[in-house]
Amino acid sequence: MCIGMPMQVIETHEFHAVCLDGNQQHKVDTTLLGQPEPGTWLLVFLGAAREALDEPTALAMRDAVNAVNQVMSGESQIDHLFGDLINRQPQIPDHLKPLVKKEA
Repeated sequence: MCIGMPMQVIETHEFHAVCLDGNQQHKVDTTLLGQPEPGTWLLVFLGAAREALDEPTALAMRDAVNAVNQVMSGESQIDHLFGDLINRQPQIPDHLKPLVKKEA
């Protein structure tokens, strides 16, 4: 299985960029996207950028990957990595709302 990793561009060249994944630098093929600007977040699969991301999306993805790594290391306190989901009421799609019984 391949998982995409969000990485931030720190340096660009004609067909690749140097990106940060945490504290590690990676040379990323940017042929499919063109030459991104420094600071751009990219979704990287197997060393190649597939999509440019906005910063909130990239940070949420990075937190989710960090949560998986922490759980695999035996940690269970990961709520802080899902601040956008904790204590959030489930959102019901409009087409399903008529099927939900109203609470009295």
